[in-house]
Amino acid sequence: MTDKRTTLWRHADFRNLWFGLTASLFGSKVTAVALPLIAAVSLQATPFEMGVLVAAEGLPYLFISLFAGVWLDRSAKRPILILVDVLRAALLLLLPLGWAGDFLSFPLLLVVSLSIGACTVVSDIGSASYLPLLVDRKDLVEGNSKLELSSSASDIAGNAMGGGLLQVISAPFAVIVNSVTYLVSAVFTGLIRHRETKPAPVGPDEAAAVKPNMWREMAEGAQPVLRNKTVRTLVTATLVFNLFTLVIEPVFLIFITRTLGLEPFYIGLIFASAGAGALLGALIAGRASRLLGVGRAMVVSLVIAGLAALLIPLATQLPKTEASLLIVLMHLIDSAMIIVYNVNQRSLRAAVTPDHLQGRMNATIRMAVMGVAPVGALTGGFLGGAIGAQQTLVLGAFGVLLAGVVILLSGVRSVREIPDAEPEPVTV
Repeated sequence: MTDKRTTLWRHADFRNLWFGLTASLFGSKVTAVALPLIAAVSLQATPFEMGVLVAAEGLPYLFISLFAGVWLDRSAKRPILILVDVLRAALLLLLPLGWAGDFLSFPLLLVVSLSIGACTVVSDIGSASYLPLLVDRKDLVEGNSKLELSSSASDIAGNAMGGGLLQVISAPFAVIVNSVTYLVSAVFTGLIRHRETKPAPVGPDEAAAVKPNMWREMAEGAQPVLRNKTVRTLVTATLVFNLFTLVIEPVFLIFITRTLGLEPFYIGLIFASAGAGALLGALIAGRASRLLGVGRAMVVSLVIAGLAALLIPLATQLPKTEASLLIVLMHLIDSAMIIVYNVNQRSLRAAVTPDHLQGRMNATIRMAVMGVAPVGALTGGFLGGAIGAQQTLVLGAFGVLLAGVVILLSGVRSVREIPDAEPEPVTV
């Protein structure tokens, strides 16, 4: 009998997708460090300009996700993934060329950042939608675990590589490394032998199918999110989780620096533990779903994440060293549980969504998740000033626990395995 835990190691198309995404993830960490440095050091950007650059990272998710989902569902995804990799590689090369040619400016940097962000939205949605077409639905947990493994490893090694590289060469030229990794990603994606059949138009009547309508197709793509009880529950739990996680985020750094008085060494250790936790979560996600069942694994992971978040305010009762170790432990556990939850919920929602709606389903969810981010951050900032950092952290932790309750009170908790057959097509 084939060992399910090693099936995808022998799946050539999945390996090519995985290697390509891994290359682009590692390279993108260099750019994530380099772009702000180009603005701050090379271009002497003002604080307002720095804020605009940071805000630009999330804008493409809000404004083009739904359009990208329709495009991906109308077309073969593999050529699009190759195209956006090549475009990102070319866009990044404008920065060292601009520096060498003395035409590098903040507006150019902003345009490049927004354009790369738009390509990344397409790539993120496209790869999430392409995976169910390459592997059997029963292998989605393993596939998503391996992709999360690469993401976690890139957070640890990629950031370190980026920091070391920037010590050797200037930021405008460091992005060449990421340009090369995007081209490597394009090559591996090009090696995938699987060819998609052109998605057949789906509509209530033949006339609508002959003349596709962008807005109607966006509405159709929202159907798995709004009408499918399983997907709707997963989205609700994820929105609650993200909302309260972002309530915690604005006050966390203030809490550990001002309330606990931790030095930069301890702060660096805390954030490094999050990457290690994510790596651990990617390694145990499949095992957790096999031992507990998919639904229970999600409930348990969210509950443990909420309980771990309660360790932060508890740290005020301990000496500095012990408090730092406690928060490192919290970040390790929290990050691991987030990945266990994400791997299982992404796999389940992909399995219960018809192939022709994968792109639009992922796009709808990405836009909703990104949309709740500023609400949570602003709420956390307001509450931190109104009731205090410690009380806000406690409230955020209970909010994370509430996300687990959403799954617990639904039928999703009883899902044992990922369905292995494509559901019936959905029409509006």
